[in-house]
Amino acid sequence: MKKVKRLLTIAMATVMVTASLVGCGGKESGDSAKGDKIKVGVCLYKFDDTYISTVRQNLEKLQSENSDKVEFTFYDGKGDQATQNDSIDTILQKDVDLLLVNLVDTGAAPTVIDKIKAAEKPVVLFNREPSADSIKAYDKAIFVGTNAKEAGVMQGEIISKLWDKDSKAIDKNGDGVLQYVMLKGEPDNPEAVARTQYSVSTLNDKGIKTEELALQVCNWDQALAQNATEAWFSKFGEKIEAVIANNDGMAQGAIAALQAQGYNNGDAAKTIPVVGVDATAAAQDLISKGFMVGSVLQDAEGMAKALYETGMNLAAGKSAIEGTSYKFDDTGISVRIPYQPYIK
Repeated sequence: MKKVKRLLTIAMATVMVTASLVGCGGKESGDSAKGDKIKVGVCLYKFDDTYISTVRQNLEKLQSENSDKVEFTFYDGKGDQATQNDSIDTILQKDVDLLLVNLVDTGAAPTVIDKIKAAEKPVVLFNREPSADSIKAYDKAIFVGTNAKEAGVMQGEIISKLWDKDSKAIDKNGDGVLQYVMLKGEPDNPEAVARTQYSVSTLNDKGIKTEELALQVCNWDQALAQNATEAWFSKFGEKIEAVIANNDGMAQGAIAALQAQGYNNGDAAKTIPVVGVDATAAAQDLISKGFMVGSVLQDAEGMAKALYETGMNLAAGKSAIEGTSYKFDDTGISVRIPYQPYIK
């Protein structure tokens, strides 16, 4: 009898231990399910850039719509590559699955990619395009951005259509030449370089002669552009027949300076055409009022969607474009988001 009781006790203990193990296993399984959420470190070149902040808002929207799948943590580079490098170091020390990097300095790409490669984390670089070779150095890196040339071409087309419609309204001195000033983003930024070059070459290709009165690097900044335009207006006055800005922030600065001189307030006879890039909400408002001639839409929502879909694929160990509508361009590592002209 004692032997039977002893066997029953052992059997019950075995059942309790097994149940305990199953319970532990169930808990671990639950933790693993939580761990399925992809953790993403998002490095932005600076939070207060209008276009980049719109991309961020769209990523946050995607996170709210896919809260069981992804978790974004945003880091402000504050326009300083050293600050961004520190953020990347911090991210790599954490348990992240993916990085999205909007470089402050595209020339820092090799160093940044080497850091991420050493940690064996996938990365999507976006918006500010580094050299293709730096991206190709790591098989878990891609680029998502625009074709920089497109924006410049569209800016040129917007102005050329205006010229073709009524050149006399623009060509104030009647010399058959478009005298313009150029507000450039950054000295060596590929987007700034391409927008500057192709906005003018497109005008020339369409048979419009041009003369550059002045060019100023304003680092995409509205206040710097306003100061530059004020100085130009004091020097050139009505000789300025168009203002070409690499982005809408600088275009806004130019318009503020012109409005202070009594221009671009709705009177067509006292309006100097200003064209930008991004089609921000502020620019769209200026265009609707006739204060600004046009812009080029850089699709922030489309950018965020591409970052999410390609990034989630990379985090899952798949090809970035698998199961998506995206294609790589001839570099084999870049996905392009098309621009669109925006006029009244």
